[in-house]
Amino acid sequence: MHPIAERGFGETVDAYRRSRPTYPPASVVWLAAALRIGPGATVVDVGAGTGKLTALLEPRGPTLLAVEPLESMRQAMADELPGVAVVEGLAEALPLADASVDAVVVGQAFHWFDLSRALPEFHRVLRPGGSLGVIWNELDTSRDWVADLDAIIAVPRTGTPHPSAARTADLGGWFDRRRLHKFAHSHLHDRASLLDRVGSMSFIAVLPEPKRDSVLASVAALVDSRPELDANAFELPYVTVGFTARRSGHRGPR
Repeated sequence: MHPIAERGFGETVDAYRRSRPTYPPASVVWLAAALRIGPGATVVDVGAGTGKLTALLEPRGPTLLAVEPLESMRQAMADELPGVAVVEGLAEALPLADASVDAVVVGQAFHWFDLSRALPEFHRVLRPGGSLGVIWNELDTSRDWVADLDAIIAVPRTGTPHPSAARTADLGGWFDRRRLHKFAHSHLHDRASLLDRVGSMSFIAVLPEPKRDSVLASVAALVDSRPELDANAFELPYVTVGFTARRSGHRGPR
């Protein structure tokens, strides 16, 4: 597991659960249709975190298994989703039998994986005809104030992977027929919850306290300086991006 993800997310579970966005309904409908997620299907959510995506798939009736390396996040998910099995594991070493699931899904975690090891694992546990679905939220920087927010967090992000890297990830021949989709999304915040949102970013959570406080102070100042933002309630816009890809019939690169 990436050391920044391990330290940062392990220390910010409550803030992560409170302040992170979920996914828009249209994106869940699209993902479920593309991966045929419903009664009778077996689905594994890899890097499941606190269960943001898992919770949206559960009502569709599949057999769900969540795989998450961090104990604190597994406990948070168990508290929220007692009907879903959650186990310790990594994308690069899944605790699953060969050809045991119909779909692998990943929400907001794909960019942390070592794909040279994770993609063969996904291929291994999927049944023939099974599919991979990846979904994540990106800040919608077409809005001026969101671009300013992104600029504040860009400096401490240096050296850590960005979710947008999933757009162009090389699937290495393990998966075919990749299809990319985008959806408009937003998450309601107040000033305090936006600070939670930024503070829950792993690369900010691991900063020395003075540097972390400086980043959060800059975010607070941004909110206070923008007349279009009501500090008690405003929408943070996102673009939700996802792709689906079918398991290749051969093993790995041709």
